[in-house]
Amino acid sequence: MTIATRRYHGPGRGGPTLLAVLVWILVAAAGTLLLVASTAAARHPTIHPAEQRVFHAVNGLPAWLYVPLWLPMQLGNLVVGLLSGLAVAWWAGSIGLAVAVVVATGMKLVTERLIRKEMGKWLQVRQRPGTSEPGAVLRGGDVPASGASFPSGHVILAAAVACVTATAFARPWEVIPFVLAFLVAFGRVFVGAHNPLDVTAGAGAGLLVGGVLAAILVAP
Repeated sequence: MTIATRRYHGPGRGGPTLLAVLVWILVAAAGTLLLVASTAAARHPTIHPAEQRVFHAVNGLPAWLYVPLWLPMQLGNLVVGLLSGLAVAWWAGSIGLAVAVVVATGMKLVTERLIRKEMGKWLQVRQRPGTSEPGAVLRGGDVPASGASFPSGHVILAAAVACVTATAFARPWEVIPFVLAFLVAFGRVFVGAHNPLDVTAGAGAGLLVGGVLAAILVAP
């Protein structure tokens, strides 16, 4: 079974295109619901005790996990995420996919800014775990201890690029980009860079952006 697929690109493509478009619209809708729910839950005068428990459960996992999580976490970096997505587009031979990756990267910056503007006064509460979580363990030399952290920009980018690059994979390999995006989200909590609602909001925003772009990418 081949990993790559040209079913969404170029003349003569086959497959259930309309169904694929509907699936990506549903992905975008699910992302919207996740983003709205995460934003509503984050409007709390403190980091909620339930969220604190989830944070410490992940952040308190064995330190050796840092090594296998470090590489996939880099996909949330703006440059690495962009170049990785473009590499998939080159591999798939799709200019449309390359354009979608670039647009997803740009939309990450716009979406992150819009969400933070919407959160307004709550950003003082949604500080980095080094400030907002007692006993937080910060792993790696680049994890900031303070500053606004809602939503996670790393996760927005990873989830958005996962959606558009998934269109280049045949079943069941299309799950690979989403597994990597999950590892980015999980890793950002593990290293103490974000609280759980930061990454769920980022995932929701990324799925919204990526789902819309993927639907456009696979449309007839």
